[in-house]
Amino acid sequence: MPSAEKILEAIRALDPEPVKLMEVCGTHTMAIAKAGIKSLLPPQVELLSGPGCPVCVTPAEIIDQILDLAMEPGVILTSYGDMLRVPGSRPGDSLLRRRALGARVEIVYSPMDAIEIAKANPAREVVFLGVGFETTAPGTAAAVLTAQEQGVKNFTVWSMLKLVEPALRALMGMEGFDVQGFLCPGHVGTIIGERGFGFLPEAYHMPAVISGFEPEDILLSVYLLLKQIKEGRPRVENEYTRAVSPDGNALAQSILARAFAPRTDLWRGLGQIEKSGLGLKEELKDFDAQKRFGLEVLPAPKPTACRCGQVITGRLGPTGCPLFGTRCTPEDPVGPCMVSSEGACAAAYKYQTI
Repeated sequence: MPSAEKILEAIRALDPEPVKLMEVCGTHTMAIAKAGIKSLLPPQVELLSGPGCPVCVTPAEIIDQILDLAMEPGVILTSYGDMLRVPGSRPGDSLLRRRALGARVEIVYSPMDAIEIAKANPAREVVFLGVGFETTAPGTAAAVLTAQEQGVKNFTVWSMLKLVEPALRALMGMEGFDVQGFLCPGHVGTIIGERGFGFLPEAYHMPAVISGFEPEDILLSVYLLLKQIKEGRPRVENEYTRAVSPDGNALAQSILARAFAPRTDLWRGLGQIEKSGLGLKEELKDFDAQKRFGLEVLPAPKPTACRCGQVITGRLGPTGCPLFGTRCTPEDPVGPCMVSSEGACAAAYKYQTI
């Protein structure tokens, strides 16, 4: 791979017109901020953050339901660490606070860990909060299938898993959407393959590059996008060839198909999107936490000054939120964009980027 200096020289040589590019992935957002990539690019090349942080796209009303479930007697909630600090609609309320109030909330590194907790606590109901995109979904699917095979009856999953393609289609259908190219998430690409992003140029005439996560990966992907735009030949290019194949991971796709089916789902900033979420199939309904506990979606809470929904749809930069860095900080977050390790506001605050 060329050095960052060589890639930047090539970008400047293109002499690009003013352009807006969107990175879909929260890991890219954090890598871009950490490496100071925005400051290295020509000023007419603008990078925007998209809906690629799974914690950030989870609506506040879902978080409120999770917080209420945590207080149910006999329930152990298990989750990746990011979710514990995400506030609901009530200021200061989070799983960390509920744990301080006596709720049993455990951080796990894999849904398989949650199964082990369920085996060790047969008298309690163990719920795994399944958050993520196609990248983490196969692991959650495998855990459910394992629980079924092993007869672990006190284990359920609350699936908040989401799919990238429907979200991008909804995003591009938003009034005033103004982006000329996408940096596509490399880790999602490992599952769905290059062809999984083919809808972007085919249906929307939109340039797309599947990118790795090192600074040189991202810079090279920006160069490839700018070159596509200059040539007027949108297509899917795979910069991350060391991990992403044309067809993706067939085994992971098979496991997903056994456990999940697409369903309409609710996204922060984007609303209801058809076939954008993953719900457990009917034959696995005994492992569906929402069905076991009879959970229905609560009414949307009253709007607040938090602008996370606008940030993750590219309509506003983090510092455009009136709460950024004052009322909302990583130590006392108001919205999930300031909490998650993939959140745009957290990245901007930590590395002082705009």
